[in-house]
Amino acid sequence: MEVDMAGGYVMNIQDFSVNDGEGIRTNIFLAGCPLTCAWCSNPEGQTLQNAMTSYMTVEEVTDKVKKQMLFYRMSGGGVTFSGGEATVQQEFLRCLAGRLYDMGISLAIETCGQFAFEEVRDILGKMDLIFYDIKHMDAGKHRTFTGISNEKILSNVSKTARLGIPLIIRVPVIHGVNTDGGNLERTFAFVKKEAPLAKLELLPYHTFGEGKYAELGMPLPPASFQTPSQGEIEAWNEAARKVGIETISYR
Repeated sequence: MEVDMAGGYVMNIQDFSVNDGEGIRTNIFLAGCPLTCAWCSNPEGQTLQNAMTSYMTVEEVTDKVKKQMLFYRMSGGGVTFSGGEATVQQEFLRCLAGRLYDMGISLAIETCGQFAFEEVRDILGKMDLIFYDIKHMDAGKHRTFTGISNEKILSNVSKTARLGIPLIIRVPVIHGVNTDGGNLERTFAFVKKEAPLAKLELLPYHTFGEGKYAELGMPLPPASFQTPSQGEIEAWNEAARKVGIETISYR
C-alpha cells in the first residue's frame, strides 16, 4: 500500500511514558513547529531536519509501537503524538493516526493549536484525548515569546472543544512570561467560556532541555525565566477551580 511508503521526521519515540495521557504510553515526537517558544524544552523540534531528528516511514514507526501493545492493554494506555507540533507534518500524522486507530490503539495528541482546523479535523477526530496549549492571552506578548500571534490558536479552542473529545488545556507557567498582569486569570475565564468542559493542567517551567541548546548551537532561554513555587501553582489551580474548571496533573 502507498501509505507504507509515507514517512516523516521524528525526534524521538519514547516508550513507558506516564505523563501524557492515561496508562502506559508511547510518545511519538514529530519534528517541525510553527512556534519558536523562547523556553522550548524540545528545540530540536523547531525544524524538520537537524542533528537530532531522523526520517522514519509509517511502517517503521508502527513496528516499534506494535512491540508495546501488551503494555497498552494492561494499563489502559496508548500512543501520544507530540513534538514539535505534530500537525506540521500533516500527511505523516494522518497516515500514522489512521494506521494506529485501525489497530485499536488509544490515541492522544499534544498541540499548540496553530493549525487550519478543517484540514486536521479528521485527524483530531481519531483521538481519545487532546492536550491543547495556551501560552499567553496577549497577542503582542505571545508574538514576542513564540514568534507568532495567538489569534489562530485562540480561535481554534472552541472548534476543538466542539469535537466532543476530552480536552485538557495545558498552560506552561513561567515567571517572566505569563504570570503577571492577571494573564492566568484571563486564561481561566477564556477556557471556561470557550471550552467549558475542558480540564486544566498547569505546567511549571523547567530547564530539562537546556543540554539540547548547546548541541544545536542555540542560545539558552533567558535567565529571567523562573519556575513558580508549588504553592503558587496550587493557588492558581484554586483560582481556576473557583471559576468552575476542573484541574488535573499527569506529572
